[in-house]
Amino acid sequence: MSQKIKNFSDAEANAVVRMAWEDRTTFDQIKERTGLSESEVIKLMRRELKPGSFCLWRKRVSGRITKHRKLFERHIKPSC
Repeated sequence: MSQKIKNFSDAEANAVVRMAWEDRTTFDQIKERTGLSESEVIKLMRRELKPGSFCLWRKRVSGRITKHRKLFERHIKPSC
């Protein structure tokens, strides 16, 4: 596990979990606030959530363009 994730306090880990569950908070915003990449957020979520909750979260995130800033911006601004 990443050293960054190991150094997170319970309060910091809970804040990341809350941000990751929110549909409108992108992985880019999480990285700006916490320094964690998308893969590190996934590892933290796997560690912090129950297995069933993690699976539900992964399904939600995988189908959301709003979790990825570039995909969301492309969706908002259709190309001419």
